[in-house]
Amino acid sequence: MHLLLEVAGGVALLIWGVRMVRTGVTRGFGSAIRRGIATATHNRLMSFMTGMAVTGILQSSTATALIVGSFGGRKVIPATAAFAIMLGADVGSTLVVQVLSFDVSWMSPVLLLLGVIGFLSSDSSRRRALSRMLIGLGLMLLAIKLVMLASIPLREGPTISVLLAPLASDPILAILLAALLAWMAHSSLTVIVLVMALVSLGVIELQLALALVLGANIGSAITPVAMTWRSDPAARRVPVGNLMMRTSGALAIYWTIPWLVPYLSDISIDQGHLVANFHTGFNLAVAIVFLPLVGVVASVITRLLPDIAHTDDERRPKYLEDSNLDTPSVALAEAARETLRIGDTIESMLTRTMDVLRGDRPDAIQEIEQQDDVVDSLHEEVKFYLTRLSRQELDPSESRRVVEILTFTTNLEHIGDIIDKNLLELATKKSKEGTQFSSAGLQELEEMHGEVLGNLKLALSLFMNADVRLARRLMEQKVHIRELERKFADAHYARIRDGRPESLGSSSLHLDVLRDLKRINSHVTSVAYPILESTGQIAESRLRDG
Repeated sequence: MHLLLEVAGGVALLIWGVRMVRTGVTRGFGSAIRRGIATATHNRLMSFMTGMAVTGILQSSTATALIVGSFGGRKVIPATAAFAIMLGADVGSTLVVQVLSFDVSWMSPVLLLLGVIGFLSSDSSRRRALSRMLIGLGLMLLAIKLVMLASIPLREGPTISVLLAPLASDPILAILLAALLAWMAHSSLTVIVLVMALVSLGVIELQLALALVLGANIGSAITPVAMTWRSDPAARRVPVGNLMMRTSGALAIYWTIPWLVPYLSDISIDQGHLVANFHTGFNLAVAIVFLPLVGVVASVITRLLPDIAHTDDERRPKYLEDSNLDTPSVALAEAARETLRIGDTIESMLTRTMDVLRGDRPDAIQEIEQQDDVVDSLHEEVKFYLTRLSRQELDPSESRRVVEILTFTTNLEHIGDIIDKNLLELATKKSKEGTQFSSAGLQELEEMHGEVLGNLKLALSLFMNADVRLARRLMEQKVHIRELERKFADAHYARIRDGRPESLGSSSLHLDVLRDLKRINSHVTSVAYPILESTGQIAESRLRDG
């Protein structure tokens, strides 16, 4: 039991090392990798080579499948190119296995030392990502050594024979077990490296090892299918198609294993190398067979997963992709784009609210209320997305951006509530009571409304480019709106003193609208605070001169 626990600990360390390599690469080069995939559509061979190169770097065909599936779902790349990329990705995922089939464990302390020094001595996100990758590689090599050391006594003991007896007698069960382990680990690499270690030490027979390799290949293809199960059919086609190609290839090769083992044994004495070569050979064979048939595969998968005819639900996010959470810079850009959608909806709500207050569009009240539902839903989606992103290790600038986006979306949601629960209620009350604003009062409300609407547009621009001059201008507008409210309130009281009947009848209504517009403007201008604070232009809550 103690030996099995040591093996399990080594496998856990291997899984963590693989994850560190993947996250290091995606954080350091995620944007470049996505650009490379998006442009790799010239021909099938180019797409295949791109998929092989990207996955050779990422060391995760699952990550590649999620990226390609996302692009396919948004029609960024054609289906034939997407499947060609995945065939290359499957081959690329075998490259590190080839490297690890040699004894390179001596590099583990070197990689760990360089990685830790680089990580602790730099604030650069790119260098820290590279250091993370080196640490991950060092942990992988260390984990392999630990697994092999822990597996040596298993060769002599009866426990492993009892555990492996059902697998040796039933290769289908072995394939299913390996597929389950690869799915749970989100990586075929972990399972195959473990198999290489066990077969090298003579713990398992070569024929069983090859069956486990086939299962690991199937399991790693199941992972992206499970992760995209609730996505649109277009986004699921690439993972499902890749699973079908790998599974059909595994079933075809499975029947040939008894005949392959004698020939493979003649190629090399080291059975660990044989497992690595079989793993690469299997994926190359699948690629050779299916690369000319990617058009057929795309057609079959499209028939199996046709586009569903539905009207666009505005309450659903358009830009938030789970596959990009491993690349904070991309995830933050998507969250910002979704936030701009919220801002555009708020701008439409605020624009139409004035029409309702004038009495021109009483029918627009229900439409504005529906827009507020959209704002509430998107706000929750962005908040949940950024919460998940925050669970990862972010650098200081990324953490600040998360807070900025969350703060701005929250302020936009508050503006929506003010419009929905305050201004619309005032408009409804005005309509029921037949109240009319005086011509001067209506002109003042329209002027203030126009100023606030202009500030909202300015805030949306500032949210994306963080321009200090725009931030100062927006803060100056906050003072201007406060003075404008006071000026228009005084003018309204003057009209009351003059005994104007419209002003008397609409007094509370008029002042409430002014107050709510000022509240909206306060939420709008809040986006300027962090920008001015970071540049030292706010002292004691006041703008510095100049």
